[in-house]
Amino acid sequence: MEFKKGKIEGVYIIKPKVFGDERGFFMETWREILFKEQGIDASFVQDNHSCSKQGTLRGLHYQQPNPQGKLVRVISGEVFDVAVDLRKRSATYGQWIGEHLSSDNKRMLWVPAGFAHGFYVTSELAELVYKCTDYYVPQHEKSIAWDDPDIGIEWPITPGERPILSEKDQKGMSLSEVEGFDGLISSSGS
Repeated sequence: MEFKKGKIEGVYIIKPKVFGDERGFFMETWREILFKEQGIDASFVQDNHSCSKQGTLRGLHYQQPNPQGKLVRVISGEVFDVAVDLRKRSATYGQWIGEHLSSDNKRMLWVPAGFAHGFYVTSELAELVYKCTDYYVPQHEKSIAWDDPDIGIEWPITPGERPILSEKDQKGMSLSEVEGFDGLISSSGS
Protein backbone atom coordinates (compact mmCIF):
# COMPACT_ATOMS: atom_id res chain seq x y z
CA MET A 1 0.00 0.00 0.00
CA GLU A 2 1.07 3.55 -0.66
CA PHE A 3 0.42 6.00 2.20
CA LYS A 4 0.31 9.71 1.35
CA LYS A 5 0.12 12.12 4.27
CA GLY A 6 -2.74 14.56 3.96
CA LYS A 7 -2.33 18.30 4.48
CA ILE A 8 -3.63 17.79 8.03
CA GLU A 9 -1.55 15.81 10.52
CA GLY A 10 -2.87 12.30 11.05
CA VAL A 11 -4.98 12.09 7.85
CA TYR A 12 -3.77 9.73 5.13
CA ILE A 13 -4.81 8.99 1.56
CA ILE A 14 -4.08 5.32 1.00
CA LYS A 15 -3.67 3.67 -2.38
CA PRO A 16 -3.71 -0.12 -2.22
CA LYS A 17 -1.77 -2.27 -4.66
CA VAL A 18 -4.29 -3.68 -7.12
CA PHE A 19 -3.51 -6.94 -8.88
CA GLY A 20 -5.74 -7.31 -11.91
CA ASP A 21 -6.12 -9.46 -14.98
CA GLU A 22 -8.89 -10.57 -17.34
CA ARG A 23 -10.74 -12.19 -14.40
CA GLY A 24 -10.94 -9.03 -12.31
CA PHE A 25 -8.74 -7.79 -9.46
CA PHE A 26 -7.50 -8.43 -5.93
CA MET A 27 -6.32 -5.92 -3.34
CA GLU A 28 -5.66 -5.73 0.38
CA THR A 29 -7.58 -2.98 2.14
CA TRP A 30 -6.24 -3.51 5.66
CA ARG A 31 -2.99 -4.91 6.98
CA GLU A 32 -2.35 -3.92 10.58
CA ILE A 33 1.46 -3.95 10.38
CA LEU A 34 1.54 -1.57 7.39
CA PHE A 35 -0.73 0.90 9.16
CA LYS A 36 1.32 0.68 12.37
CA GLU A 37 4.44 1.50 10.35
CA GLN A 38 2.72 4.80 9.44
CA GLY A 39 1.85 5.50 13.08
CA ILE A 40 -1.78 4.40 12.71
CA ASP A 41 -2.35 2.09 15.64
CA ALA A 42 -6.03 1.40 15.04
CA SER A 43 -8.18 -1.34 16.45
CA PHE A 44 -11.46 -1.67 14.59
CA VAL A 45 -14.70 -2.67 16.34
CA GLN A 46 -17.36 -1.94 13.71
CA ASP A 47 -17.74 -2.00 9.91
CA ASN A 48 -20.37 0.18 8.19
CA HIS A 49 -21.83 0.15 4.68
CA SER A 50 -23.64 3.19 3.26
CA CYS A 51 -25.47 3.60 -0.05
CA SER A 52 -26.59 7.04 -1.29
CA LYS A 53 -27.91 8.56 -4.49
CA GLN A 54 -26.32 11.41 -6.43
CA GLY A 55 -26.48 14.80 -4.74
CA THR A 56 -26.69 13.35 -1.23
CA LEU A 57 -24.45 14.97 1.38
CA ARG A 58 -23.96 13.09 4.64
CA GLY A 59 -22.21 14.90 7.46
CA LEU A 60 -20.32 16.47 8.89
CA HIS A 61 -20.62 13.89 11.69
CA TYR A 62 -18.59 13.13 14.80
CA GLN A 63 -19.18 11.54 18.18
CA GLN A 64 -18.44 13.12 21.52
CA PRO A 65 -17.66 11.23 23.66
CA ASN A 66 -16.66 8.03 21.87
CA PRO A 67 -14.76 9.62 18.94
CA GLN A 68 -14.28 7.28 16.01
CA GLY A 69 -11.33 6.84 13.70
CA LYS A 70 -12.57 5.75 10.26
CA LEU A 71 -10.95 3.99 7.31
CA VAL A 72 -13.22 4.92 4.39
CA ARG A 73 -13.38 3.48 0.88
CA VAL A 74 -15.89 3.44 -1.97
CA ILE A 75 -16.88 0.11 -3.52
CA SER A 76 -19.31 1.50 -6.11
CA GLY A 77 -19.52 4.98 -7.64
CA GLU A 78 -17.71 8.12 -6.45
CA VAL A 79 -17.86 10.57 -3.56
CA PHE A 80 -16.02 13.66 -2.40
CA ASP A 81 -14.96 12.61 1.11
CA VAL A 82 -14.14 15.24 3.74
CA ALA A 83 -12.52 15.29 7.18
CA VAL A 84 -12.53 18.38 9.46
CA ASP A 85 -9.99 18.69 12.29
CA LEU A 86 -11.72 19.14 15.67
CA ARG A 87 -8.60 18.55 17.82
CA LYS A 88 -8.31 21.75 19.86
CA ARG A 89 -4.53 21.48 20.34
CA SER A 90 -3.91 20.99 16.64
CA ALA A 91 -2.42 23.76 14.52
CA THR A 92 -5.03 22.83 11.89
CA TYR A 93 -8.13 23.01 14.12
CA GLY A 94 -11.19 23.80 11.98
CA GLN A 95 -9.41 23.04 8.71
CA TRP A 96 -10.60 20.44 6.22
CA ILE A 97 -9.20 17.98 3.73
CA GLY A 98 -11.18 16.52 0.83
CA GLU A 99 -10.48 13.64 -1.51
CA HIS A 100 -12.35 12.03 -4.40
CA LEU A 101 -12.79 8.35 -3.55
CA SER A 102 -14.20 5.99 -6.14
CA SER A 103 -14.53 2.36 -7.09
CA ASP A 104 -12.22 3.18 -10.01
CA ASN A 105 -9.34 4.85 -8.12
CA LYS A 106 -9.74 2.50 -5.11
CA ARG A 107 -8.19 5.09 -2.76
CA MET A 108 -9.04 5.08 0.93
CA LEU A 109 -9.07 7.90 3.45
CA TRP A 110 -7.90 7.45 7.03
CA VAL A 111 -9.84 9.85 9.27
CA PRO A 112 -8.43 9.78 12.82
CA ALA A 113 -10.52 10.16 15.96
CA GLY A 114 -11.14 13.83 16.70
CA PHE A 115 -12.34 14.70 13.21
CA ALA A 116 -15.78 15.34 11.74
CA HIS A 117 -16.45 13.31 8.60
CA GLY A 118 -18.79 13.77 5.67
CA PHE A 119 -19.16 13.01 1.98
CA TYR A 120 -21.00 14.22 -1.12
CA VAL A 121 -22.09 11.73 -3.80
CA THR A 122 -20.93 12.76 -7.28
CA SER A 123 -21.97 9.60 -9.18
CA GLU A 124 -25.50 8.30 -9.85
CA LEU A 125 -25.19 6.04 -6.81
CA ALA A 126 -22.33 5.39 -4.39
CA GLU A 127 -21.60 2.73 -1.81
CA LEU A 128 -19.07 3.33 0.96
CA VAL A 129 -17.68 0.89 3.45
CA TYR A 130 -15.74 2.04 6.45
CA LYS A 131 -14.11 0.55 9.49
CA CYS A 132 -14.55 2.34 12.85
CA THR A 133 -12.37 2.37 15.95
CA ASP A 134 -15.32 2.86 18.31
CA TYR A 135 -18.96 1.86 18.28
CA TYR A 136 -21.70 4.07 16.90
CA VAL A 137 -23.55 5.67 19.82
CA PRO A 138 -26.57 7.57 18.41
CA GLN A 139 -27.00 9.84 21.44
CA HIS A 140 -23.36 10.99 21.11
CA GLU A 141 -23.45 11.76 17.39
CA LYS A 142 -23.27 15.42 16.45
CA SER A 143 -23.52 17.22 13.12
CA ILE A 144 -21.74 20.35 11.90
CA ALA A 145 -23.33 22.40 9.11
CA TRP A 146 -21.94 21.27 5.77
CA ASP A 147 -21.79 24.89 4.55
CA ASP A 148 -20.32 26.54 7.67
CA PRO A 149 -18.37 29.56 6.33
CA ASP A 150 -15.81 29.25 9.15
CA ILE A 151 -14.76 25.90 7.68
CA GLY A 152 -15.28 26.83 4.02
CA ILE A 153 -15.40 23.39 2.42
CA GLU A 154 -15.28 23.57 -1.38
CA TRP A 155 -17.85 20.88 -2.14
CA PRO A 156 -18.11 19.91 -5.85
CA ILE A 157 -21.76 20.93 -5.98
CA THR A 158 -23.13 22.51 -9.16
CA PRO A 159 -23.70 26.24 -8.48
CA GLY A 160 -27.32 26.95 -7.63
CA GLU A 161 -28.04 23.37 -6.54
CA ARG A 162 -28.61 22.24 -2.96
CA PRO A 163 -27.46 18.88 -1.66
CA ILE A 164 -29.90 16.29 -0.36
CA LEU A 165 -29.61 16.38 3.45
CA SER A 166 -31.13 14.45 6.33
CA GLU A 167 -33.26 16.41 8.78
CA LYS A 168 -30.45 16.16 11.34
CA ASP A 169 -27.87 17.51 8.88
CA GLN A 170 -30.15 20.41 7.93
CA LYS A 171 -29.85 21.51 11.58
CA GLY A 172 -26.07 21.12 11.83
CA MET A 173 -24.28 23.40 14.26
CA SER A 174 -21.52 25.88 13.44
CA LEU A 175 -17.85 25.30 14.17
CA SER A 176 -18.05 27.96 16.89
CA GLU A 177 -20.55 25.75 18.75
CA VAL A 178 -18.31 22.65 18.65
CA GLU A 179 -16.74 21.61 21.94
CA GLY A 180 -13.76 20.02 20.15
CA PHE A 181 -11.40 17.34 21.40
CA ASP A 182 -8.50 17.79 23.79
CA GLY A 183 -5.46 15.54 23.67
CA LEU A 184 -6.17 13.84 20.32
CA ILE A 185 -3.17 14.70 18.16
CA SER A 186 -1.86 11.30 17.12
CA SER A 187 -2.92 9.50 13.95
CA SER A 188 -4.00 6.46 15.95
CA GLY A 189 -7.59 5.34 16.28
CA SER A 190 -8.31 7.12 19.55
